[in-house]
Amino acid sequence: MAERKPPGVSFETFIDKQIREATDRGEFDNLPGAGKPIPGLGKPRDEMWWVSQKLRRENLTYLPPSLALRKAAEDALMAAKAAGSESEVRQLLADINDKILAAIRRPSVGPPLNLMPFDIEQVVADWRAARPIEPEPVVPQPEPTPTRKPRWWRRR
Repeated sequence: MAERKPPGVSFETFIDKQIREATDRGEFDNLPGAGKPIPGLGKPRDEMWWVSQKLRRENLTYLPPSLALRKAAEDALMAAKAAGSESEVRQLLADINDKILAAIRRPSVGPPLNLMPFDIEQVVADWRAARPIEPEPVVPQPEPTPTRKPRWWRRR
């Protein structure tokens, strides 16, 4: 706990004395960042500097909703092209189409969306065309069992 400033002593003198005493005790030795330049010292002053530092430190990004949806649509289309089955392609596109339609119904602040829902049948056709044609698997047919005619049939 820091000691209180005695009456009649100026703040500057009191603070200088505390800094000098802490330096003498070695409390400022081996601090992280010692001897390194102050980051962002030459950059223009930004009122939201702490937000940008937090985003950078946490490896986060912020995009307006319409731009984030455009990116999600691109990612969904790429995932659909790499999908392993037709049902997976249809599911990916149905999910992103629902989000696009919701954004069209409720416009948000920011850049315009300029995005229409995907034509699922066209994307599925493109997906089929891009896939190599695999031969139908040969399913072995069971051999017919010899049938015996009923006894009454053999009588003549």
